Amino acid sequence: MSYLILIGGIALLIILIAWARFNAFLAFLIVCIFIGLLSGLSAEAIIISVQKGIGDILGSLVVILGLGAMLGKLVADSGAALRISSALINAFGRKYIMWALVITCFIVGIPLFYNVGFVLVVPLIITVAARYNLPAVYIGLPALSALSVTHGYLPPHPSPVALVQQFNADIGTTMLYGFLIAIPAILVAGPGFAVTLKKYTNKPLQAFASKEMDEEKLPSLTVSMAAAFMPVVLIALSSLSSYFLPPQHAVTIFFKAIGDPAMAMLISVLFAVFTLGLHTGARMSAIMSSLGEAVKDIAMILFIIGGAGALKQLLTDSGISNQIIQGLTTLHVHPLLLAWSISALIRVCLGSATVAGLTTAGIVAPLIATTGVNPNLMVLATGAGSLMFSHVNDAGFWLFKEYFNLSIKDTIKTWSIMETLVSIVGLIGVFVINYFL
Repeated sequence: MSYLILIGGIALLIILIAWARFNAFLAFLIVCIFIGLLSGLSAEAIIISVQKGIGDILGSLVVILGLGAMLGKLVADSGAALRISSALINAFGRKYIMWALVITCFIVGIPLFYNVGFVLVVPLIITVAARYNLPAVYIGLPALSALSVTHGYLPPHPSPVALVQQFNADIGTTMLYGFLIAIPAILVAGPGFAVTLKKYTNKPLQAFASKEMDEEKLPSLTVSMAAAFMPVVLIALSSLSSYFLPPQHAVTIFFKAIGDPAMAMLISVLFAVFTLGLHTGARMSAIMSSLGEAVKDIAMILFIIGGAGALKQLLTDSGISNQIIQGLTTLHVHPLLLAWSISALIRVCLGSATVAGLTTAGIVAPLIATTGVNPNLMVLATGAGSLMFSHVNDAGFWLFKEYFNLSIKDTIKTWSIMETLVSIVGLIGVFVINYFL
């Protein structure tokens, strides 16, 4: 009966989001009520589970995601991302322009949320393609593969951060493994796949071409790189210090303090406020207004994550999770493959990578305790599955189609295949790391 309730709940979620066009947060709440009632819980018990689930998952994430949005806004509005990309393009030259764009997207994709990063870098790609008379798809898709990888694999992006919390993983270790997996995923789905893309000579819409900015008003490359990478560096130092020094060592304690994800993001935002804002002549009131707008942009993401947390808690409180896990452990399927498969299936059905990853977490999280699988790799396996085969039900699919002026058929043959390669290579990378642990 538990299987039928779970399948019915997921089916209802898919119908509400994909067919009825419900808001994802509302859909999660409806599904929670549906599953709770069928499981025999009272209305009061369902409400308590929903509130606890939302509170538990958002309690540790609101600060990180809110500050992450603020940092991304500062990096974008100040021109720091443009400075980084311009420096890389000048350093690599025309012959290796694709690699310059790939590295640019990887760097700016770490602090920037996916949609922000997409609309920031695509005009740059279109401008570069026109300037050097190169097919926009040929140089653009590899760059966007790097953006997709950071979105699916690396904190502080919403889904990886939420998965780290749900799986009780370590954010620094997950980030380290994520980097190891990201590189081959980008190489295969980006420049590797690009050799088949030279025939797509569609002219992108020039309305999306990047506007030139006064070089003198842009922040320096050193400051731009420092602002973009500071959260990664601080979190990495925290993890590395615990590996090489005793827990009670003063250096370990210090790096643990500043490397806590929330503290690392706060330090990075304050650094960016002064170096990318006040130092460039911007007024504090204007900077704070911009940061307020950044938080508004992620409000719905927070609600969706909260809805997924409610679903996970409801599955736990109803006893469905334990019954499902007992059944799954008899299938003799590796938990990493199982997490990837469930996430990929939900992604193909729903389109949203975030919803796919977080819904999967509610189903497979108990496997970590029963199987002893590495929780950091479970985060990455789930994230890889959530990127599988983006198609017509995914907003990213339509963004790429419209910006690059492609037909639906050609978008599937380019964008959808790239996302599939990122997902599959990510799964392979997870198993390679798991083999050596």
